[in-house]
Amino acid sequence: MNCENKKLSGTIVKLIGGIYFVDVSDSVYECTARGAFRNKNISPCCGDKAVIEICDDGRGVITDILERKNEIVRPPMANLDNLILVCSTCEPPPNLLLLDKFIAVAEFKKINPIIVFTKTDIKSSDDLTELYEKCGVEVYGIGKDSSDAMNKLKKRISAEVSAFTGNTGVGKTTLLNGMFPQLGEKTAEISRKLGRGRHTTRHVSLHKLPMGGYIADTPGFSSFDTSKYDIILKDELAECFREFRPYFGKCRYADCSHTKENGCAVIEAVNRGDICRSRHNSYVSMYEEARLIPEWLYKKR
Repeated sequence: MNCENKKLSGTIVKLIGGIYFVDVSDSVYECTARGAFRNKNISPCCGDKAVIEICDDGRGVITDILERKNEIVRPPMANLDNLILVCSTCEPPPNLLLLDKFIAVAEFKKINPIIVFTKTDIKSSDDLTELYEKCGVEVYGIGKDSSDAMNKLKKRISAEVSAFTGNTGVGKTTLLNGMFPQLGEKTAEISRKLGRGRHTTRHVSLHKLPMGGYIADTPGFSSFDTSKYDIILKDELAECFREFRPYFGKCRYADCSHTKENGCAVIEAVNRGDICRSRHNSYVSMYEEARLIPEWLYKKR
């Protein structure tokens, strides 16, 4: 099989069984990857900017992967602009610790977090919206009759690469169907017996949007471990809470952990109501988890 010298650049939008689908302008090429990537411990993934050569059978070979601006490990994706964190107001009820872990990972990875509260026609998201907008995070509330909010979100993520993720059963795929009916995503009802949804998304694919950009629907899950995305060390965690940043350098102790120290500017802000207490509670819980990370994982990182 001979390949032309002509090289094209595109985005990897799907991979199945060692075959990579690369979107180049208005065409998608089935590609294989050169063995050299394996030798360099490089695993091309969805979102990667790839350079390909076209072979005489119309297929392509990935010859180079351009530098990533960010990446997540599970599910493997690269070069995300936004992480759309979908959380229902009920059925299942919101888990704020889980949501705050999502936000922390997004901040750590330099990905913009956007929260979407679903099922607002059943239960209002006003209190939650106020909480997270106070933290400086974009929030959308969407129910059955929220076409305006859906259109605003569609416009917001146009021309960018966004991944939709969240706890199983919160309505990620239903939301995608409502925003982009042409995608034809399958949905599943919530299993009331288990209190969570069935996993309807089997793998990660990037869907090209009519107005530009891509979206991804990621596999649902009912638990979240930040170490599966990356290891956030305890000394790096505070930076992942953007509302803490104005108080850095104002604590009594230079090595303040912002968990329980006297003279901590962050804790004082919490007590004044300038920082939401639930967010600080999540931070303390995550800090304790990070404090227990074994030494070998530090070294691996």
